[in-house]
Amino acid sequence: MRFPPGKVPPKALTDIVFKHLGAERPDVLLGPSHGEDAAIVRSGKQLLAFSCDPISGALDRIGMLSVHVTTNDVATRGVKPSWFLSCIMLPEGSGENVLLTICRQMGRAAKKIGVSIVGGHSETTPGLNHPVVIGFAAGVVGRRGFVSCSGARPGGKIVLTKGVGIEGTGILASDRTGLLAKRFGRGFLSEARKFFAMTSVVEDALIAFNSGRVQAMHDPTEGGVAGGLNEMATASRTGFRVYEDSIEVAPETEKVCKFFKVDPLRLVSSGSLLVVAEEKSAATIVTRLRRKGIRAAVIGEVLSNRTRRILVRGDGREENLPLLCADELWAALRRPYG
Repeated sequence: MRFPPGKVPPKALTDIVFKHLGAERPDVLLGPSHGEDAAIVRSGKQLLAFSCDPISGALDRIGMLSVHVTTNDVATRGVKPSWFLSCIMLPEGSGENVLLTICRQMGRAAKKIGVSIVGGHSETTPGLNHPVVIGFAAGVVGRRGFVSCSGARPGGKIVLTKGVGIEGTGILASDRTGLLAKRFGRGFLSEARKFFAMTSVVEDALIAFNSGRVQAMHDPTEGGVAGGLNEMATASRTGFRVYEDSIEVAPETEKVCKFFKVDPLRLVSSGSLLVVAEEKSAATIVTRLRRKGIRAAVIGEVLSNRTRRILVRGDGREENLPLLCADELWAALRRPYG
């Protein structure tokens, strides 16, 4: 079987990746599993959260995104990220300016969220046609403990911050500038690129977690919000029902997705956060997020039937919202135009 671009299919994780995890250790409290964003391990009297992620489908803001997508995963545990390491792989022939740009982006992004870059590796790698950055982040679990992706319970309300397709909108506005400028103009592109500034969910996640009674959190990356909902449902062994009218799609995202003929619900969405909480707690979380200027809304609820993964359209029609293997970003980047 040949894999499509992006994450390997869930079956490959089960059949291959999860069967080769090295030694079993009692200090691993939460290890690899479907939908889980970060591991939790015990070190002496402390618990630590660890996460690792690559950036391979973006060019313009690759350094910044490497920090955000990795620290986001730590934050979805309810843990403030503290440390970051990177592996920077450059195409042959790359010069100092490429490395400087990536490192500057990483430094600025890490400083903004209070994270220290403590190590890593940089090299030129044969066979690459664009840079790839792999990030590793860690943080110390606080007195409130941590939350996983697998704790969603039937009846829990699903909160979404900011909307859908955030990272994908920024990437396409930056990596397909000529096409989109010709269709929508430079002013539109300038606004769409601002979506990169929303790709961190560290503040979102810590506000939600500290509001109390959070059952589960997950940040939708590859596969978009649809993928994130499915991953959380798989991890929690539940289903879900979400409502199209409650899910924010920014005008810039809608236009970019229509242009490339892709589904905004399935476009990579670092910057969005999915939170499941009891009904009263969900309302409190939305209120506290909005007070901090973070857009948020309840978009649906968790169902007990794990086979029901439903999107309710604006006209009331119910559709299945299954997990697909490839993110819509790859389809957009492959598609020739003009």
